[in-house]
Amino acid sequence: MKTKQYVEDLKKKSDAELAQELVNAKKELFNLRFQNATNQLENTARIKEVRKNIARIQTLITQKARAAQ
Repeated sequence: MKTKQYVEDLKKKSDAELAQELVNAKKELFNLRFQNATNQLENTARIKEVRKNIARIQTLITQKARAAQ
């Protein structure tokens, strides 16, 4: 259920907001990977979740770009 709500929230955002959300997600992924490499990360499943969120954001950006054509 959380995923559907997250996607619905993303669909309501503008292109600029989606781009900012993508940047934030990539920064979070970098930080999670860094923590994992230094054995400071407790919840390793978060890496997978963030990667999927990045893919969701990129998919919506692509869909909006194609719809605008």
